[in-house]
Amino acid sequence: MVKDNVPSVHFYDQDFVDLYDRTWLWIHDRWEAGAREAESPTHYLSYDGQDTYHQYYSCLDSFFLVYSNQTYSPFPMLDFFYSKQEASGAIRGEYSIEDGSPVFTEENPQGVHPPLFAYVEFNLYHKVGNKKRLKEVVPVLENYMTWLDETFKQENGLYSVPMAATLMGNLPRKQVAYPVDFNAMMAVNALYMSAIGDVLNDKELSFRYKRQYFSFKTRINTLMWNAADGFYYDLDAQEKQVRLKTIGTYWTLLAEIPNEDRAERLISQLKDPEVFGTENPFPTIAADQKAFSEDGNGYCGSVLPSHTFMVIKGLERYQEFEFARECAIRHLYFILDTLHPDGTENGDVYEAYLPLREGPAQYPGHPDFPRKKFLPMIGLVTIGLMIENVVGLMISLPRKTVDWVMPTLEAMGIEDLSLKRNLITILSNKNTRGWEIRLESEKLYYFTIDILDEQKKKTLPIPSGKCSMLIDKL
Repeated sequence: MVKDNVPSVHFYDQDFVDLYDRTWLWIHDRWEAGAREAESPTHYLSYDGQDTYHQYYSCLDSFFLVYSNQTYSPFPMLDFFYSKQEASGAIRGEYSIEDGSPVFTEENPQGVHPPLFAYVEFNLYHKVGNKKRLKEVVPVLENYMTWLDETFKQENGLYSVPMAATLMGNLPRKQVAYPVDFNAMMAVNALYMSAIGDVLNDKELSFRYKRQYFSFKTRINTLMWNAADGFYYDLDAQEKQVRLKTIGTYWTLLAEIPNEDRAERLISQLKDPEVFGTENPFPTIAADQKAFSEDGNGYCGSVLPSHTFMVIKGLERYQEFEFARECAIRHLYFILDTLHPDGTENGDVYEAYLPLREGPAQYPGHPDFPRKKFLPMIGLVTIGLMIENVVGLMISLPRKTVDWVMPTLEAMGIEDLSLKRNLITILSNKNTRGWEIRLESEKLYYFTIDILDEQKKKTLPIPSGKCSMLIDKL
């Protein structure tokens, strides 16, 4: 049974738990072995209508497959892309499933995709703890960054890429030459390349990318920030700001680019229902923009789980844990309501949702949008956000730490989560003695409990075997 091979989650809303369990079943059904006669990964997560291996979707997959207790490994797909690296350092965004050749289009002649490999590998390292892998992939990641620099970096220090490289569909960005989201992603990549250098104790690598990161940060803050609007904007070819508010700006939070004052102004617009704080957070374009559509109209108002995930990870960087959790729960309810609609019609899960009511986003003239059971998007929320933001567990295997951030005490937790041949269980519930956390582990690790509304925070070594702690005694 699939359920026996992956961790179980506990939560007071059983519908969330059922959706989590069903997602693993869908993944099991879509887990494919690569074709032996063609260049292909050994295994990958497929979706309906797939004819290419897709770099961005493979990166997204890694954020939830890492919780599969190594049943569905994200590594073969990533290694497939690394194996395709050209002498120039290029790794293209898509490769044909039929023959493994790179796919180019008129809109994206270099086949460049969002540069997220370093962020992905750093995240996987903390969940799997394989330092040897980091050493092996660093040369590939460095060559990839060199290719991006040589191909797309301009004299002003920013990157000019075709809009197709941002994967933001029909957003009205034709005059944009320097997209804020792609440049912020470059900053994210440099930030995590530096962090990988720290892990490997490679001071030269760490310093080189830290310097590159601060260069990105300075240019984005200088050229793209609009003080009047409290927002980062794309630039046109003349370096003038294109004042269109898109969700892509919030990659700057993940890159830790804004200072506290700027971050506060950006986050206030995520909370404003007239901007990005729609009932289903967060639409691809702000609700106060002329191009915004309540029906989604492709990428002109739809809510994509990938962007909601990205914004929530950015909010964490600025200690907005309660708001991040609230948004994760709101988005999950929209997914549930679309899966189980009122009335007689059957529901499903999709790659894009409506911003103001339940249901899939619409895109007239594009019958394939949004795709049903599009797991690279859905798994980010129903597994990734469910574990990290709804239940609230943050895991670092190399540090042997599990942090549990709970806005308030609730009955929830996780059972049989693998920490590299060490299964752990952490559950909270209320009994006659008060709130109790039960823990079970095969090896020692360090557990931090942080209950926000009670302002209680404590770090304890958890021995092997079973133990429990009473919250009132903390």
